[in-house]
Order: sequence, then structure tokens, then C-alpha cells
Amino acid sequence: MVAASAKPELHVNTVEEWERWLESGPDPDGVRLRVRKVASNKPGITYAEALDVALCFGWIDGQKQSLDADYFLQVFTPRRPRGVWSKVNIEHVARLIEEGRMRPAGHREIERAKADGRWDAAYRQRDGEVPPDLQAALDADPAIAAAFAAQSAQNRFAMAFRVSSLKRPETRAARVAQYVAMLAQGETIH
Repeated sequence: MVAASAKPELHVNTVEEWERWLESGPDPDGVRLRVRKVASNKPGITYAEALDVALCFGWIDGQKQSLDADYFLQVFTPRRPRGVWSKVNIEHVARLIEEGRMRPAGHREIERAKADGRWDAAYRQRDGEVPPDLQAALDADPAIAAAFAAQSAQNRFAMAFRVSSLKRPETRAARVAQYVAMLAQGETIH
């Protein structure tokens, strides 16, 4: 896996250019796509446009990096075989199917996700519930619970999601212990 900062930059000005690049047999390690900021009047595609096209081709967004006053870089990669789906992206895909925009690669990713259960297990960040084992650790120590509550929504979700996505009890227990130690030290995931 190539680090985000090592992925090549791609500058396109239209949705059609982004589609052509994805049709051309792109680098399987992905790309850092230059995306126009909403407030900019410079040429380029928006994040929403870029994401729609990526989903159509079975790709997904990753890390966002700053670039300048008018643009940022957004990592896009092919979806990994066991990559989780968000309910938001499932809703986008339903709209793209309805609009007739999905490509064969995008349809294949949907079928794989439906076949292996990832489609039904899709998450929604705002609905993220704290799993019982993490909640028990928080309930056991008011200082840790307060530290968790003081985390950003992004960090709370990341901890809850990462624990809930683990299957083996011993792995979950180790991850909960890791997060309790992080919280005790005032550390965050992001």
C-alpha cells in the first residue's frame, strides 16, 4: 500500500476528464485528485462531483490534504476487497444507479458488498453507538468517561467504530484497553 503523500497528483477540470482517467486503467494505488474548494471560482471539479464519479467506477475517497487557497487534494483509490461501506455512500450509489451513471466496476463492488454482508453492515457516523464493551470500560472510570466525552465527534466515532468492527473478543478487549490508556494520557486517534 502506497502512502497518501506518495500517490501521484492528478489535475482535471471537468467530470469528463476524471471519468476518462478512471476508464484509462489507472494506477491501482490510487491518486491525489485536485478538487476545487466550494468558495473558489477557479476551474475544476467539486468534491461531490469527484466522489460521484469515483463511486461509479468502484473507487472510494480517502484522506484530504491541503493544497492552496483554491484547491485541496483528495485521495481516491479502488475500494479494497473488505472495505466497509457507509450508508451515505449507499444512498449516493442508489441515486447514481437511478441516474444510469454506474459503470460495470461500480456494480461489481456493490455485488461483492451485498454477497459478503458489507452492504447490510453499512454504518452511519451520526448513528454511531458505543459498543457495550467500550461503554463498560467508560462506566468503570468516570475520568475516562469524561475524557471520552471531551473527544471530538470524529474521534468518538472512530473509537466506537473500530471496536465494533472487531470480531474476536480478545482483540476487542485489547483495543478497548488501548483506547482507555490513550484517553488516560489525553491522546486522540486523529
